[in-house]
Amino acid sequence: MKKAISVLLVTFMGFAGTCAWAGSGKQDTVDRLKSSTEVLKAIMAAPDNGIPEEVLDSAKCMIVVPDLIKGGFIFGGKHGRGIATCRTSSGWSAPAFVSVGGGSWGLQIGVEGVDLVMLVMNDQGLQHLLSSKFQLSGEGSAAAGPVGRHASAGTDWKLNTQVLTYSRSRGVFAGLTLEGAVVQQDDDSTRAIYHKNLPFRTVLSGKTATPEVAAEFMSAVAGAARQAHVAEVKGEGK
Repeated sequence: MKKAISVLLVTFMGFAGTCAWAGSGKQDTVDRLKSSTEVLKAIMAAPDNGIPEEVLDSAKCMIVVPDLIKGGFIFGGKHGRGIATCRTSSGWSAPAFVSVGGGSWGLQIGVEGVDLVMLVMNDQGLQHLLSSKFQLSGEGSAAAGPVGRHASAGTDWKLNTQVLTYSRSRGVFAGLTLEGAVVQQDDDSTRAIYHKNLPFRTVLSGKTATPEVAAEFMSAVAGAARQAHVAEVKGEGK
């Protein structure tokens, strides 16, 4: 009898723990959507010191990782969770959830939290993102993005750069080198919001409806893209 009661208690505690994790996991993801929305609004509010209009207007996908943690002692590391969305024939796709992790080597001390924005600029980068897991490298696939209202004519971001990376710290945007970081699907957050583990390709190809909790984030994505496009068209007309 005691053994049966113990089994029941263990089973109940496991079930309760699973429910508690599911609840906190969903709330954490909802909070991340809100933080990512704030980052996008900051892009719209700082055109002269943010991501260039033509870069944002040309991006095929956008990834926002609020509060990316960088730092360490001797061994450095990077980790964060964020939101991705891609352009489709009918607008921007529903949000897909990503994790970013990776290591670096060097003499460094301390921890720093920054907001990370990654823009996928060409079809090759898009295919890498749709594969659910890819590593950023410095061989033309990823580079620190230009900053300001307009991208410098001397940069080659239109040529072979798959991903442009930016950091935002204390309200200021800057190009960020993120070589070696691995971007992959965040299965836990995906299940927390969609209630099942949807593949990256399904979500980012526009085959999934946007959940209600992500409506504000998607509105900010559309607003930032629309503002960049209008500004770029006006710039070309001058």
